[in-house]
Order: sequence, then structure tokens, then C-alpha cells
Amino acid sequence: MSFTADKQTLDDLNLPGKYKPDSIYNLFNRVHTAGGEKLLDALFQHPLTDPDEINRRSELFRYFQQKKLPFPLVGESLNVMENYLGAGGGENFLIAMIGTARRKLLDSIVRDEAYVRIKTGLLTTIGTLRTFFDFMNRLEKEDGLDGPFGKQLQSVKKIFNDRRLEGLRTEWDAGEWEAKELSWLKVARYDHLLRRLLQTEMATVTGIIYQLDVYMSVGYVAALKGFSYACALPAAFNTIRATGLRHPRLERAVGNPVSLHQDGNMLFLTGANMAGKSTLMKAFGISVYLAHMGFPVAAEEMTFSVKDGIYSSINVPDNLSLGHSHFYAEVLRVKKVALEVSLSKDLVVIFDELFKGTNVKDAYDATLAVTEALSEYRNCFFIISTHIIEVGETLRERYDNIQFARLPTIMEGMTPRYLYKLEEGITADRHGMMIIENEGLLGIILSEKEKASLYPINPR
Repeated sequence: MSFTADKQTLDDLNLPGKYKPDSIYNLFNRVHTAGGEKLLDALFQHPLTDPDEINRRSELFRYFQQKKLPFPLVGESLNVMENYLGAGGGENFLIAMIGTARRKLLDSIVRDEAYVRIKTGLLTTIGTLRTFFDFMNRLEKEDGLDGPFGKQLQSVKKIFNDRRLEGLRTEWDAGEWEAKELSWLKVARYDHLLRRLLQTEMATVTGIIYQLDVYMSVGYVAALKGFSYACALPAAFNTIRATGLRHPRLERAVGNPVSLHQDGNMLFLTGANMAGKSTLMKAFGISVYLAHMGFPVAAEEMTFSVKDGIYSSINVPDNLSLGHSHFYAEVLRVKKVALEVSLSKDLVVIFDELFKGTNVKDAYDATLAVTEALSEYRNCFFIISTHIIEVGETLRERYDNIQFARLPTIMEGMTPRYLYKLEEGITADRHGMMIIENEGLLGIILSEKEKASLYPINPR
């Protein structure tokens, strides 16, 4: 079973997005190759649900983070190699030899570029392969074939020792390939070898290069940002525990602990406007998603049991084309998530400010009813925030599996100061009017009224 997260959730958490500078994808996109970028994109699209597979991938990232090695290949040379190998070779050596001879002859007569392109691509590919094989040989000498990257090392070693490469191996010492003047016959022979006879093996090599690119890039980001690696557990453990949890896109962010489990599967979150509720919920959702990818997370430590997916309702838009108001869009979103929960899936659900598109009485009744119903699904984890603190008071009297947490605000005179530090309990902060007054909003409106009275518009 694959891990599920729909478009609304991905957008809420700002996870994918090659062309969105502030996306989580671009936070990790430090790769050097086009193939590495495609692989990174694929990893973001397909989180894992097997705890052993997740932990193995995390170990690979950690391994290269600890090695602190720069990516050994040059991006421009890799592009030449990719284009060269991707063009393919002839069906047999005789045809390839005749074709190469014809191109060589044309090049000498009319300066045909085809032969030069093939020769340049061949020499660049041989030089890149030599650098890559040397790097992999270094890893094998340092860590053997039993380390986290051992499977890839074994594959590369097998290809390198292929008897068909014996002649090539004897000629590529001391980096002389860049300047060596190959005869057209050798160009034909090695071109046919790499692009036809070893086509599958070369695809394996380039695939491992892309893996290396992603593993080293993600490990670099983890070290740069001070991220850690979550430990994945089987679903039966039914737990998520994190300390120092923060949003990965915020510098100097305040870390918070979050712990959800069978007997406390719901966190009811309150706090004033701008106290940090949405940021905390996004930080939690992002960490859950990245953890299922095996990626590093913005936390001091994290342990989690695998889930089937994650759903959020944070920035639900209205839909004018369908005639849906904001409130109706909220209802449809909650309905969709409720249907998924009712199918006995193990899910993580994040609801930020339920039913804020309706009046306070209806919002209270609806928030209370939905929260009560969802809390019964102990296999799922929920974080629900609201400004209607009276809901929390009612829930606290009725349920023992709901945790209550608040993000407090300290008043310094008439100015609120936000701590962004999670505390147990339900907030009593009500600072909306104070913020309005501090911003002089009423004064602006009043002055506009005075202007209107001083300069009335005379109807014609």
C-alpha cells in the first residue's frame, strides 16, 4: 500500500514545487544532475509505508552526511555523457564501424560535426566513468561492501570487472583520455561497446550516479540545517513522538514536543492569532510526510509508526465556478477526510480552524460534533485547532484521549509577545480587539467618516 496525501494536503504543507522557491522540495534540491532532480521528484511523490525500507533509506542519507564528501562528478560532463549514451548505438559492430568511418571521412572533407560529437561524447563518457569508478573504489576500500551503499558498490564493481571492458581498462590510466588521439577504429569499437553491448550496464551506472547525487545532496542539507532522522516503527506501535519539532523553512525556529499515541490520539490546539498554531501544525505535517520518505526532519529526535496517509485542511479555498462558498468548501473537505477515516485507514489528520466560514454558534456545534466523532478512531492521529475555546472546555469534561495544548501570549503593556512554546491547557488569550486598536484601524475608519461629513458628495 502506498502512502496517501492529496493535492490539498500537499499544497497546504507546500511540499512539492520545483518552481516554488519556498517549497520543501526546493529546500532539498541541491542536486547536480538532471537525473538526480527527476529521482528527487519521484521520491517526493512516493513516500513509503514499509518501516524497514524507510530506515534503510534514512541510513543512506546519514551515511553520506557523515562522509562529508563532495559530489565527485562535473555536471556539464554528466550532461554530455547522458546525451551521448541516450542516443544509442548501431545494431552490430560492422554497421557501427562503417558508420564511424563514413563520419570520419566526411569530417575530413567537409568538416562534418557528427564524428566530432561522437568522439567528444565517447571521451567525456570514458573520463566520467573512470572518475566514478575511482570514487566507488574509494568507498569500497573505506567501508567494504556491507555498508549502506554496499548493494550499489557491488553492482558497479561487477560492471567494472566485465571482461568486455578489459581492453578499455588497460588504456585509461593517469587521466590521459582527455588528450589521447584515438584512431577512428577505436572510436568505433568503444562507441559500440558502451552504447550497444553495455547499454543496460551503462543505464545501471547512470542510475547509481543519480542515487549518489540525491543521497549526498539530502545529507548535505541535513547537516547544514541541523536536521535529524526519524526512526520508523511498524503500524502496530501506533505512536508519533518528536522533540524539538520545528518548521524546516524557518531559521531560528522554536522547537516543540509532540506526542500522539493510542490513549492520546488527538491534540486540541488553541492560541491567539499569530501565536504560531498554523506553523506548528504545518511543521508536524511536513515532518510526518518527510519521515515516511526516509528524509531528515526538522526535529531533535523523532520516532513514528508508519501510517497510510496524511490529510489536512488549512487553506481551503472557495470555488466560485461551482458556486461553493468558503463554508461549503470547508464542509466538503471535512466530509472527504471523514470518509477516508471511516474506511479504517491509519491516517494523520490536521484541521486548522474548523468551520471558520460560518457564525460562532454553528461553528461551535459543528466543531464539537466533528471532533467528538473523530476522536473515537484511535488508530488515527488528529491535530485540531480553533479559536472557539469553549469547545475545548466541553471536550475536556467528556474525553480522556484528547490532549489539550496552547501557544501562549505575554502582554507587555498593550503589545503582545508570542513565545511559540507549547504548553498544556486551553488558552484564555483574547487579543483581537487589542491588535485592531494597536494598528489604529478604528481611527482610520473614523477619520474617513469625518472626511465624508466635511466633504459630502452632492448627488446630481
